[in-house]
Amino acid sequence: MYITSVEKMDLQAFRGSIAKSQPPAGLSPALEALWWDAKGDWDKAHERAQLRDDTACMRVHAYLHRKEGDQSNAEYWYRRCDAAPSTLTLDEEWQELARELLRQS
Repeated sequence: MYITSVEKMDLQAFRGSIAKSQPPAGLSPALEALWWDAKGDWDKAHERAQLRDDTACMRVHAYLHRKEGDQSNAEYWYRRCDAAPSTLTLDEEWQELARELLRQS
């Protein structure tokens, strides 16, 4: 079953939604950024992460710059959201972020 909104969405449903052409309705900008990142559109993901200056978007912003290979920029964003730079693999960090943001939504 495909869930079309973030309500009651878990990580499995979120990952499943990536097969669609557009993100589910009701995602926060931070979750939308992760969604576009999983689709392989780093630029769109980065654009969404910059929409808000909140902890969630700053944390995803850090992840995106880490993925890009710009470690100094990533570290800047980790500091801004008071988080230690991740030592997880990129996929593990993506999953951790998605789980946490889905829990908060």
